[in-house]
Amino acid sequence: MDGNGRWAERCGLPRRAGHRAGARAVRRTVEAAVAMGLGQLTLYVFSTENWRRPKEEVDALMRLFRKFLRQERRTLLKNGVRLRAIGRTERLPRSVAHALADTIKETRAGTAMTLCLAVNYGGRAELVDAFRRVARDVASGQTSVEAVNDTVLEACLYQPDMPPLDLIIRTGGEMRLSNFLLWQAAYAEIWVTPVLWPDFGEDDLSAAVSAFQSRDRRFGALPATATA
Repeated sequence: MDGNGRWAERCGLPRRAGHRAGARAVRRTVEAAVAMGLGQLTLYVFSTENWRRPKEEVDALMRLFRKFLRQERRTLLKNGVRLRAIGRTERLPRSVAHALADTIKETRAGTAMTLCLAVNYGGRAELVDAFRRVARDVASGQTSVEAVNDTVLEACLYQPDMPPLDLIIRTGGEMRLSNFLLWQAAYAEIWVTPVLWPDFGEDDLSAAVSAFQSRDRRFGALPATATA
């Protein structure tokens, strides 16, 4: 969800105003995703690297995140959305962690769509944590080195039952993965838009999905029409 700061700058507003506008874009996008019948939407809320930002901005982001969780709980319930989170969430401020846990618990019965928030998340950190779990299992004798494969490693990721990642949407014209879902992104399609996140809406999501549906996904194989 890139572009909050640039959006605020263009509008002559402080960065926190861009983050508030970005929170409103989250509601629009989630509601549009539910209406389109998407199974899961994962939003990159706060990365492991974002702690390097000025303390004032980080504190403002955490307050906004806590407020969002409390205010949007009813909207999630109304739309049948189940909330989940991935990342090193145990390192979040206590009040934020409590609001996140409460919202996850209250929405656990949602069946329309899963909204997964990547919070204090990094793709490399996820892999390191997964490798550590596998290493402990090998050291304890629960598994052998020879038995370690894709399935074993995936079972140690933050959300082992995450459906295959089909599409990554980059707003703000960014042309990089930014340490997001590195394992899951192996065969994901990427769609880049210059639209800044606070301006992102239903039409943009629809355009991204339409572009995805028009692509020929081969997963390393030859096109279906190819001959030997």
